[in-house]
Amino acid sequence: MAGLKAGAPTPQAITVHEASRVLEVGFSDGATFRIPFELMRVYSPSAEVQGHGPGQEVLQTGKRHVALVNLESVGNYAVKPTFSDGHDSGIFTWDYLYELGQKQDALWAEYAERLAAVGADRDAPMAPKGGAGGHACGSH
Repeated sequence: MAGLKAGAPTPQAITVHEASRVLEVGFSDGATFRIPFELMRVYSPSAEVQGHGPGQEVLQTGKRHVALVNLESVGNYAVKPTFSDGHDSGIFTWDYLYELGQKQDALWAEYAERLAAVGADRDAPMAPKGGAGGHACGSH
């Protein structure tokens, strides 16, 4: 994934708002987005969330109260957040942050549809990885 498209807006200011759990990003084209940590976590660009190809996405649940515990720069093209649930493998390029900010209403709607399609609740805990017993879907 390329970090920046030619002529793409770049961040001028990034502020972590811990109390409201949003990342505020001001871009060079004047756009400012307040991206909820939950949205970032649910749409993390990591293979752990996105899978390794179409149809392999892992639906994330129980992320409403996730916090951002660290945010580190990745070169001059991205940031790598560490979330309070331990997830830290997503690299958010400036392009991707802009897209999350710009499309967040549609992304929230898509997330709600994906939850409804499998009868899941946004606040349900994630099924354990590896499924050591139990009867959670996908644990065998």
